Amino acid sequence: MTEDRGRRPLTMTHWGTYEASVEDGCLTRLSPFSADTDPSGVGAFDPAVLTAPSRIRAPMVREGFLSGKPRTECRRGEDRFVTVTWSEATALVASELCRVRDTHGNAAIFGGSYGWASAGRFHHAQSQIHRFLNCVGGYTGAVNTYSYAAAEVLLPHVCGDTSGLEYGHTSWPVIAENTQLFVAFGGIPLKNAQIAPGGMGVHHTRAGLTLCRDAGVEFVNISPIASDSAAFLSARQLAIRPGSDTALMLALCFVLVSEGRHDEAFLASHTVGFEHVRAYLYGEVDGVAKTPDWAAPLTDIPADAIRALAREMAARRTMISVAWSLQRADRGEQPYWAAITLAAILGQVGLPGGGIGFGYGATNQVGAGGRPFKWGSLPQLRNPVQTRIPVARIADALLNPGAEIDYNGEKLRLPEIRLIYWAGGNPFHHHQDLTRLDDAWQHPDTVVVHEIWWTATARRADIVLPVASPFERNDIGCARGEDHIVAMRKLIEPVGEARSDFEIFSEIAEKMQMRELFRGGRDEMDWLRAIFEESRDNGRAQGIDFPDFDTFWEGEGVFELPRPEVEPVLWRDFREDPIANPLATPSGRLELYSERIAGFAYADCAGHAKWYEPDEWLGSDLVDVYPLHLLSNQPETRLHSQLDNASVSAASKVAGREPVWINPVDAESRGIAAGDVVRVFNDRGSCLAGAIVTGDIRPSVVRLATGAWYDPEGPGNARRMDRHGNVNVLTRDAGTSRLAQGPVAESLLVEIERYKGEPTPVRAFEPPPIVEMAAKANAQIT
Repeated sequence: MTEDRGRRPLTMTHWGTYEASVEDGCLTRLSPFSADTDPSGVGAFDPAVLTAPSRIRAPMVREGFLSGKPRTECRRGEDRFVTVTWSEATALVASELCRVRDTHGNAAIFGGSYGWASAGRFHHAQSQIHRFLNCVGGYTGAVNTYSYAAAEVLLPHVCGDTSGLEYGHTSWPVIAENTQLFVAFGGIPLKNAQIAPGGMGVHHTRAGLTLCRDAGVEFVNISPIASDSAAFLSARQLAIRPGSDTALMLALCFVLVSEGRHDEAFLASHTVGFEHVRAYLYGEVDGVAKTPDWAAPLTDIPADAIRALAREMAARRTMISVAWSLQRADRGEQPYWAAITLAAILGQVGLPGGGIGFGYGATNQVGAGGRPFKWGSLPQLRNPVQTRIPVARIADALLNPGAEIDYNGEKLRLPEIRLIYWAGGNPFHHHQDLTRLDDAWQHPDTVVVHEIWWTATARRADIVLPVASPFERNDIGCARGEDHIVAMRKLIEPVGEARSDFEIFSEIAEKMQMRELFRGGRDEMDWLRAIFEESRDNGRAQGIDFPDFDTFWEGEGVFELPRPEVEPVLWRDFREDPIANPLATPSGRLELYSERIAGFAYADCAGHAKWYEPDEWLGSDLVDVYPLHLLSNQPETRLHSQLDNASVSAASKVAGREPVWINPVDAESRGIAAGDVVRVFNDRGSCLAGAIVTGDIRPSVVRLATGAWYDPEGPGNARRMDRHGNVNVLTRDAGTSRLAQGPVAESLLVEIERYKGEPTPVRAFEPPPIVEMAAKANAQIT
């Protein structure tokens, strides 16, 4: 088959929409969508990765699982795999699901998935697996996200919902027209804005920031990394000590209140609890006034600079931005609550260009000002099992079934998980302390994984089912907060025996006598038509004239929603009339003090924003042993761990390892030069990385991005060194607080040394040993 050069089909990904070139049945190139003026480089990967050795080509079963050997003899992640037929694999999955359900109940099945699976509205892995498991009778699932769990739990208490976290932000055009000062706690890293969950039409963030710069908006980058603000913004940097943002915010609040620069009228009409905050700021609660002089040694920012910033924020129309990364830390709820308190004290909440937003620069949708719109989707059906665990507590559940934890005012009893079914996402990327997770992963009876490539999660499965890539099936690309809907026509045939999640689940459902229940009487194209028609009906309700499905699918394959008639301003209606437009809090106002949270009586989360010294940071005694604070932020050349096996990510490696940034002062004192292989370590683990020596990061702070495929050296369950640079062998598996139980990946101390000797080769992208026919005689396949 040769490409029809008159019409290059489109495909949508999390990092953009692309025009595909197909020749002789092979995808040869992805070219940026013509409407996208700032395409992501991630999409320039070599399509050869689709047929690389790391591709899973057939259903596989772990050899020890087939033969019934105890895992003490054949540990997950170290065993060989046996090739089986699809009929054998799906029969084995159906048998295991029935056994666990009938013996232990549906709560013993954990339905693992994460929102960053392949883009596409129908072949959305999370929707597919949840629908399937609900047909089986339900499952234990996870709540919240690794991205912003602490904020997800806190914001509904303080603000009524999560507006301004992922959607609903004041838009870039409004900021450009009205904002004078943009104060970014954690920066506005453009590398993060390359992506958007669910798929993306065109990129908005660079254009929005350029509009702001040209309008004269001044930016303050409060971050240890200078490049967390784009160079063209010429931002002032305050190179803060990691983990101390809450202290800085409280000191800014103290200046505003003590100097009478706070908005008393707004505080009285739109908030509750300011009297509690004032007492805390003045030290009436703990005997410590939260002055700039108190905050200076905590933050490494001079007291005079703190006073000057507070006065400047009060004198100008100010937008406060708080990066998602700040709440992925010890007591991560506090910087968000403190920032809301600061914005309320300034009194600019709900004004055009003023107030607050969370995560500007975190994804493409933030600040884009897209039209509020509900796209069609695959119904997941009802889950009759009520058991849930916070997403970052999966290892706790596997290691300590029956244990009780606090979460958001509840007592949760961790379930006994006997079967993990994972489709979409890679927990051996997202989770903290991977050695601990590796141990926990040995506990369930059965692990089933759908995957495209041999990721660390697939290698630790009992049954591995090969999934078609987005280029190998039909789908519709559209996502909340995005303005484009794209016909993702099948471009190439699936590699090997790969199938879509829908077809895999359909075959298992057939063996469990519930095929029609799962499929809903529709095939792939029927569902695409239904999802499009649902979107079209929703558009009609807003006066938007969609094309019919056949015209859309057979024609250009793209439709763009019109811009909203009024640019969004977060909480504008609430500001204009808090009585007529109350927030969904108990008081209807911003709760600077929450009676509800105070009533939980948590020692690590009070009823108002409060400074808690992090367990692990540069101000702790542990710095005598591990003197460097490591930031585990998002990569520039891939999405989380996706496409780490592709050419763009490979080109960013140093000596074949994930690069670690280190300041020249810290490098010189350790005898480290650019390009050296270094060992990064603490008492939880160690990994090899390639050194980048740069003044872009402040002294005593280093940076190692997430997403390098997990590649531990040697067998066994000891804390083995990771050869590739996976930062999550170093991070701590603990909750932000008893309120949210979010991850604390950014509260992390390490030491770095130049690696001596010849480092062992990286094996992350090699498939495990595969046996074509052996051991089948012992298989219990029916």
